[in-house]
Amino acid sequence: MNSVGGYFGLELSRKNEYHDNAIRLNTGRNALEYIIRAKGLLKIYLPFFSCDVLLEPIERVGIEYEFYSISECFEPIFDFKKIKKHQALLYINYFGLKNKFINGLQDIAGNVIIDNSQSFFSAPLAQMDTFYSPRKFFGVPDGAYLYTDTLLFDDIKMDTSFERFEHLLRRIDVGAENGYDYFIKNDKSLSGKPILQMSNLTRSLLQSIEYPCIILKRRENFIFLHQLLKKHNTLKIYLEDEDVPMAYPFYSKKPKVRSQLLANKVFTPIYWKNVLSWVDNNTVEYDYVENIVYLPIDQRYGLDDLIRVVELIEDELGR
Repeated sequence: MNSVGGYFGLELSRKNEYHDNAIRLNTGRNALEYIIRAKGLLKIYLPFFSCDVLLEPIERVGIEYEFYSISECFEPIFDFKKIKKHQALLYINYFGLKNKFINGLQDIAGNVIIDNSQSFFSAPLAQMDTFYSPRKFFGVPDGAYLYTDTLLFDDIKMDTSFERFEHLLRRIDVGAENGYDYFIKNDKSLSGKPILQMSNLTRSLLQSIEYPCIILKRRENFIFLHQLLKKHNTLKIYLEDEDVPMAYPFYSKKPKVRSQLLANKVFTPIYWKNVLSWVDNNTVEYDYVENIVYLPIDQRYGLDDLIRVVELIEDELGR
């Protein structure tokens, strides 16, 4: 029974979620565990170029796993005929730029799981289990969406999120640097959590987002950066009509590009440091971890911000 009267809560608008028909869970890694359990998987193939949190559900369930390499264009170097019954290959939609490849993948491979953590706006495909992590795209502390044709009929309890908001609130009130340690703390707090339903709070936040505006802004920002930086960027990247990217991946052998940006309060993540201990230093994956800088292109930024980023990079490249 809902309360009547009393103090006011947050004023959030209630529109449709972008993935309104998906299964709502608490984290992307738990969406993967849901698939493993529901499908009865015994083995999973993972890209070396991935986050080590993917191992958490795999090791918790206790199934076998094996890594595969990717090419310079972020596609599997893999014989898909190896995938047997009760096995699957997980593929990451890198930066939200591999939709065209994934569309073709469904015609040549079965038992493929699509990790759309970096591609929130990509549509799920039939016959492919697909999951999303909205906190990579929006100011929410947790949550995941899952599409699968096999349901797990366990009693899944509801998560709560109110204790995971300090980094988000601090960023608004006192700045990103002040909230960074709390952001790391929140990340760590999600480790080891059981499969839970998405919290009411996270779902309410996701119902209040202007998704069409964000799609437009991300695409515009990506195109603007690419027009100015493609002459310096050796990565083969293309923005297809259906792509809504997470970031602009900029490849540079200049080691100080990232530090120059950081010194000027342009924060760029590193995906993923754990890979350096998984592969040899002469591999594509090692090279990409060391040398790709992920430039922000999201809905918070306009052309003035992007011009500043470009000027910082060109200044460093010209040294």
